Amino acid sequence: MHLSRRTLLASATTTALPAAPRHREHLHTGFERLAADGYSVLEGRRVGIVTNPTGITGDTEHIVDVMHADPRVRLTAVFGPEHGFRGTAQAGGSEGRYDDPATGLPVYDTYQKSGRPLADVFTASGVDTVVFDIQDVGARFYTYIWTLYDCMEAARLAGKRFVVLDRPNPVTGRTAEGPVLHKEFATFVGRQPIAQAHGMTVAELAGLFNGEFLPEPVALETVRMTGWKRGRFYDDYGLPWVPPSPNMPTADTALVYSGTCMFEGTNLSEGRGTTRPFELLGAEGVDGRWAAAANGLGLPGVRFREAYFTPTFSKFQGKTVGGVQIHVTDRAAFDPVRTGIALLVTAKEVWSGFAWRSDNWIDKLTGSARVRTMIDAGADTDEVTGAWQEELAAFRRIRTEYLLYK
Repeated sequence: MHLSRRTLLASATTTALPAAPRHREHLHTGFERLAADGYSVLEGRRVGIVTNPTGITGDTEHIVDVMHADPRVRLTAVFGPEHGFRGTAQAGGSEGRYDDPATGLPVYDTYQKSGRPLADVFTASGVDTVVFDIQDVGARFYTYIWTLYDCMEAARLAGKRFVVLDRPNPVTGRTAEGPVLHKEFATFVGRQPIAQAHGMTVAELAGLFNGEFLPEPVALETVRMTGWKRGRFYDDYGLPWVPPSPNMPTADTALVYSGTCMFEGTNLSEGRGTTRPFELLGAEGVDGRWAAAANGLGLPGVRFREAYFTPTFSKFQGKTVGGVQIHVTDRAAFDPVRTGIALLVTAKEVWSGFAWRSDNWIDKLTGSARVRTMIDAGADTDEVTGAWQEELAAFRRIRTEYLLYK
């Protein structure tokens, strides 16, 4: 076959062309709708906002900077959660009280404050309306939704109005999965009985909290998104991803987090100190048998690769450990909580060094002692996940009443 120089060049040009860009759904966040409406919801109010680095516009400007520069908004205070308003603190830390260098606004620390002490912070700030805008990741033990709950309760105690600006659940809102918290295990990684993967947005959760769990409802308003669909993932919308916390670097992390964060309750590394936290799991002495055992279960939408890594901080800092890397192959079929349970079961089967954290932190993460005691008794994945189906069904029924989107 004869190929001319022109044919070869045309062929080379064709194969070098990038793939056509993926179609993006059109979405406006709660903040974008608030701004487009001229901030009418906040007109005449002294406003304080609970936010962090995820509170951004579509072109990555921080909403505090935008609102502070807009004469239509009387923004007078910022309230920083865990990791801080500007995001300078690691897990379990905050930025404390300071004046923001960029805007001069006073920044108050909400971390580890609730009830009357947090209400006193709102009172001292002089605001009459508290706004909440933080990107959640869809898991019960991700603490920002409990910052939301605590701030709602404190706003009620302080007689403040509360406004929630909605953002997508990055792992979709198709359904709820996993065990439901038992109230005797309530902590800051789970204040109220919701499912481990709740399948709701923060505005929907605010409605649920107000209607089901707060002793008395707060004066609540929500600014919904437009264009968000329950079955869509975060990257379907082309939104910029800002890590909500230092160990949530990508939307892929959020996809597995509601399952693999359970490894915080064990002596295995959950991948903190690597570039793939919660996607890499391992410990000294673990080898390829774990990946083989996990793959042998035929879990839908996921494969496990034998992996070795060296965490730069947290568990096994500076030591090379063996384990697995999780590769999600079909996001629609993947069940992160069931996958997390399967990995706990198989880790205990193949590695004699497996142990729970001595403080039984796994019970706080899963919402009861059931996961720990069943796995210790030799239960398999089906038995463990089957044990919570009745309470999950009850939560799903309640959840339906508060959904805002189709």
